[in-house]
Amino acid sequence: MISTTIFEQLGFSPKETAVYLALLELDSATPTEISKKTSLNRTSCYDVLESLMKKGLISKFKKKSKIYFHAGDPKRLIHYLEREREEFDKKIKTQQQLVEQVLPELASLLHPQSTKPKVTFYEGEKGMREAYEDTLNAKETILAYANVETMHEGLPNFFPEYYARRAKAKIAIKAIMPKNVSSIERATKDKTELRESVLLPDVTTTFSPEVNIYNDKVLIASWKEKIAVVIESREFAQLQKLIYQLVWQSLKH
Repeated sequence: MISTTIFEQLGFSPKETAVYLALLELDSATPTEISKKTSLNRTSCYDVLESLMKKGLISKFKKKSKIYFHAGDPKRLIHYLEREREEFDKKIKTQQQLVEQVLPELASLLHPQSTKPKVTFYEGEKGMREAYEDTLNAKETILAYANVETMHEGLPNFFPEYYARRAKAKIAIKAIMPKNVSSIERATKDKTELRESVLLPDVTTTFSPEVNIYNDKVLIASWKEKIAVVIESREFAQLQKLIYQLVWQSLKH
């Protein structure tokens, strides 16, 4: 027997599920026949049939002055989902356009003169992805302490795509990395991924978190605790850039 849970996940109401499955069994049927089959009253039955027709899952025809409904090929469910996805994409695109229209007005509400540091916390995989999206706004070379091994464990399947988008945006990065297999392998792709890498000299000298320094921000990501912190402070970022350059130069020589 087909589990109705599948239809619940597709957004069907229990009545829609009952009527749709009944029509598949009956092939073609009148509202009265469907009502008897599903134990729904005729009024509810008509409402549900109209809903399924709007979804494009059933059709109706007239035969000897009687109205019949027909479910047809279950593949219509695939077409229904494709239409739903198209409608969702259109909705998101419209919402995005609306936000873009008001962005200048929203930005004007900020207080750019304020020198008070801003600290933003992100939690979980979704939050950490959001934190990394901000680095794609970098207007200069990103300075990073990066352990590729722990990064890829923390956000599986995210970074290869992220590297490609960063390179496409022509945002370069310098990376100080511990000497492990993943970091060494990643360094072979430095040219295509707009990266300049340097490895720590000793395999026992390692670290887990990642730090990205860019613009007036410092992103600190803890892969073990699944949290990220973005500190926006010109003074703090400048200090971190100075420290980074000193470490970089010492490792390059």
